[in-house]
Amino acid sequence: MKFKKTFAAAMAAVSALLVVSSVNTASAETWRMATKMPTDSPEGKVFSYFADQVKKETDGKLTITVFPNEQLGKEDAVLEQLQSGIINIYAEGFPFMRKWVPELQWIEPPFIFDGFDHWARFMHSDLVTGWFKEAAEKSGIIPLGSPTEILRGPYRVMVSNKPVNSIEDLKGLKLRMHNAKLNAEVWSTLGAEVITLPWSDVYSAISKGIVNAVNSPMALVESMRFNEVAPYIIRNDEYWQSVGFMMNQKSYEALDETTKEQVLKAYKATGEYSKKLMNDAADASLERMKAKGASFSVIDTAKLVQMAAPYYQGLADAGKLPEGLLETVNATRK
Repeated sequence: MKFKKTFAAAMAAVSALLVVSSVNTASAETWRMATKMPTDSPEGKVFSYFADQVKKETDGKLTITVFPNEQLGKEDAVLEQLQSGIINIYAEGFPFMRKWVPELQWIEPPFIFDGFDHWARFMHSDLVTGWFKEAAEKSGIIPLGSPTEILRGPYRVMVSNKPVNSIEDLKGLKLRMHNAKLNAEVWSTLGAEVITLPWSDVYSAISKGIVNAVNSPMALVESMRFNEVAPYIIRNDEYWQSVGFMMNQKSYEALDETTKEQVLKAYKATGEYSKKLMNDAADASLERMKAKGASFSVIDTAKLVQMAAPYYQGLADAGKLPEGLLETVNATRK
């Protein structure tokens, strides 16, 4: 009789453990995160770090599976999946959200901000926050945390086959440009001769003298081997970019408050990690290119911003800027 009671108690304890385990398993959730970048790239490492931090902070209650290299589709397909909740997070530039709010294409205009801090204040302004809110209402997609937390680049440079030490050196410089009217007009205002070419044709075009220079994120110069044909690397901070963690709003709101806080904490930690990783990678890349004969300099961005100002004022006077943009840029200057 004593044995039977002991056995029954043991079985009850096992059953209880199985129930708890079943509840924990049922409450665990896995999110899909789509990215363009390969796993071993600096950004790919940042996304993996975020997934690890979410799992750590939530004690496995929420896990993130990262799908790199556009495994889940190109931009349009991914955005549709993000809206429907098939994908929970898409890590890419926020201007893709111009699909719902065209004004969001104006969060990265060239040579309008005094520096990163100025741009960050603009990105947190009521104007830009309102754009994100409108996009959420139309698409059901929201940004996770601060939109400036994870930098891309981490800064922009010009790579040239001739020295560019001052603004005067920009005059007549044959500059490769992507198909972007705003950027082309700004650089033309600064004196460059803008030539539109595909990104994949840049190396050949510089080597043949079709163009003299190209603008690029610092992180891509070495991998594209631009320094081989254009050994002058000039930091110009043309504009600032971030990697937005765009989320399915319903997925996020379905989380309990504790889990939301844990995800935000993981995102914040990822931001700090990304800053160090990106800058360290850029520094190491620059040193390798210098060892092969490249030079590095910094152009006075303040003068470029000053020269571009009349162009932007002209757009504002002609009603071609989003309402309140120029006023917000000026209000967030200090």
